[in-house]
Amino acid sequence: MARVISVFLPMWPVDRLRRQDGMPSDRPPERPLVLAGRIGNRRLLTAVDALAAGLGLRPGMPVSKAQALVPDLRIAPANVAEDLASLERLAFWILQRIAPIVAVDPPDGIVIDASGAAHLHGGEDALLEALTGRLAFSGLTARAAVADTWGAAHAMARFGGDLADMPPEALRLPAATVAGLRDMGFGRIGDLLAQPRAPLTRRFGPELIRRIDQMFGDAPEPIDALRPADLIEIRRAFAEPIAAPETIARYIAKLVAALCAQLETQGLGARRLDLICHRTDRELQTVRVGLAVAQRDPARLTRLLCDKIPTIAPGFGIEIMTLAATIAE
Repeated sequence: MARVISVFLPMWPVDRLRRQDGMPSDRPPERPLVLAGRIGNRRLLTAVDALAAGLGLRPGMPVSKAQALVPDLRIAPANVAEDLASLERLAFWILQRIAPIVAVDPPDGIVIDASGAAHLHGGEDALLEALTGRLAFSGLTARAAVADTWGAAHAMARFGGDLADMPPEALRLPAATVAGLRDMGFGRIGDLLAQPRAPLTRRFGPELIRRIDQMFGDAPEPIDALRPADLIEIRRAFAEPIAAPETIARYIAKLVAALCAQLETQGLGARRLDLICHRTDRELQTVRVGLAVAQRDPARLTRLLCDKIPTIAPGFGIEIMTLAATIAE
């Protein structure tokens, strides 16, 4: 069964700016910080730090009103492009240390396929604690949750509690759809679950039902994993899905041989290998192998990966296998 971690960074834009300025994470800010941008002809706050929020400032407030309320206010320009670029850099950091399948969840989150990875970190609770602790040490406010689906993990990280009791905002719907749901009296996801689907689809379109199904695991939502531009990776697609352990082992050997050949041309060895098996049902099975020193010996690397074959659940078959040297030196 898939296990997905959602990391929520509620203060991401201001946390990113403070990190960029080199402010120590354990030093309280001297002045409240807000970010501002233009929405139409109006200059509005787009993000506020905890100190500014404690003084009554909120995103969406006009800058002029914020300055009147808090004269000693530090105002910085919002930079959505840099927020996203920095979020991707953070996701790459997580990719190297936590799990092989990581993606950004804009504007303020990261999603991790933790299937088969949690035991490497002492279990799911230990993994979440270590991840949020490391982010906090780096000056980032973070909350994280793990669930069977991306939609459920995303909602739990942001709203907590039971899925049925969460507001419609937890479904990752456009603001106009959420407003329409609330106008019709739908304040909980559970209220929607009790309704016939056809009228909801006619009124709000197919996106509402799709998001509900993704949250509860009735519709797939694959994670489009980030891959560094310089990643050394080999991919093999099969005309017929494979499932037998001996067949998986044979193709692991082929992938390793091709990967080692590329490593040799660049004068590199692998410190970490990630094998990703794409099943016919669109679920992913992952294997991660770490090495104390960089290596490109095909026999040794093949043996290390083949030892992990019992942890791979091929389901009805594997149609694609990729092998990457996530860390190469």
